[in-house]
Amino acid sequence: MEIQLAGRVKALTPSATLAITAKAKQLKAEGHDIIGLGAGEPDFNTPQHIIDAATASMNEGHTKYTPSAGLARLINAIINKFKVDQGLDYKPNEIIVTSGAKHALYTLFQVLLDEGDEVIIPVPYWVSYPEQVKLAGGKPIFVEGLESNDFKITPEQLAGAITEKTKAVIINSPSNPTGMVYTADELQALGKVCLEKNVLIVSDEIYEKLIYGDNKHVSIAELSPELKEQTIIINGVSKSHSMTGWRIGFAAGNGTIIKAMVNLASHSTSNPTTTAQYGAIAAYEGSQAAVEEMKEAFEHRLNVIYDKLVAIPGISCIKPQGAFYLYPNVKEAATLSGFSTVDEFATALLEEAMVAVVPGSGFGSPDNIRLSYATSLDVLEAAVARIGQFVESKLN
Repeated sequence: MEIQLAGRVKALTPSATLAITAKAKQLKAEGHDIIGLGAGEPDFNTPQHIIDAATASMNEGHTKYTPSAGLARLINAIINKFKVDQGLDYKPNEIIVTSGAKHALYTLFQVLLDEGDEVIIPVPYWVSYPEQVKLAGGKPIFVEGLESNDFKITPEQLAGAITEKTKAVIINSPSNPTGMVYTADELQALGKVCLEKNVLIVSDEIYEKLIYGDNKHVSIAELSPELKEQTIIINGVSKSHSMTGWRIGFAAGNGTIIKAMVNLASHSTSNPTTTAQYGAIAAYEGSQAAVEEMKEAFEHRLNVIYDKLVAIPGISCIKPQGAFYLYPNVKEAATLSGFSTVDEFATALLEEAMVAVVPGSGFGSPDNIRLSYATSLDVLEAAVARIGQFVESKLN
C-alpha cells in the first residue's frame, strides 16, 4: 500500500535540537566520549517536595480525568503566581493548563490562525515557532533581530513587517537561543505598534525565572491594561522547576481565546496528566528555594565559561542575560578552520572533538551555534577546552 502523508506534515522541518542530541547519543552509544551541549533542559532533578506531592496524589487516588482546562487548584496557583510575580490579575476562565508550554503554543495557533494568516517571528527563533504556525495553516514572517542590537527587533522593524494578514507576533524573553532579555521600554515600544495595528502578542516567558545580573524579567502584559488584553502569555514549570518531562505548561489571556483552546484540548489531550498537575501545584504553592539555587548555579557557570569561550580565535559572543544558552558567532572560526559553513564546522566539532552543539541555522541565524550550559561546570570547561583545541588545530 502506498502511503500519502498530509501536505502539512511533509512541509515540517525536523527539530535541529533533537537531531543533534540524537546523533550525539548514537556516537556515545558507540563508545565515543561525547560532551553534549545541545539539550534544552536543566540538569538538576525535580525538587523533592514536588516528587513527593505527585507520589502522594497517586496514593490518594487522584488518577482520573481532570477538567480539560486543568485542576482548579492549579489554575488558582497560577493566578496567584501572576499576582505575586507581575502584579497581574487573571480570572480562572482566562487560564488553560496544557501538556507543556509547547502544547499551549500549538493549541493557540490552531484556534487562532486560518489559512494564510501571518505570524511575525523574530530571528533567531526557537525552532518550533515556524513549524507550529505552518501546521495551523499560517505563514511565518521572519524579522531579523540584528546581533548589533542584541538579537532584538525594533518597533520600526515590527511595523514594517505588519500587513493586513498579520494575526500575531511572538516575543520570547528571555530568549531561546540567545538568552537576551527585552527591557520594559523596548517592550512598551513594541506593544505600542501592536496596539495601533491590532496585532495579538504571544509572549513566551518560559525562562522568566532564569535572569542574571541586574537584568529583570518584564512581561509585556504588565505594562498596561490594554497590553494585557492584547497578550497571551505562555509559560510553565519545565525550566523554572526542572520539570521538563512532566509536561505542564499554561496559557493566560483573553477569555474567548482561552475557551477555544479548552474546547480544542477536550478533543485532543482531554486534560494534562493528572499526577503532573499535582506536582505543578506543589511547584507553585511550595518552597521556591530550589528555583533560586538553580538560577545561581547557571549564573555561576555562565560567568566561568563565558571568558574562556570568547578567548577562542574567531569566536565572539554577546553575554546572555537569561535562560541557559550561549549563542556565539563562530563564522570567523569556521572560515579560519577551513569550513565553508558553520553547519560543517558544527558537524566536524561533533565528529572530531566530540562536542555536540546546535547549529544556528536551525534558529534562523547560520553564523551562530547554540551551547547549553545546563550541565556541570567540569563538563562545560572540558567542552570549551575541546572547542579551543579543535580551532587551534585547524589554524596550525
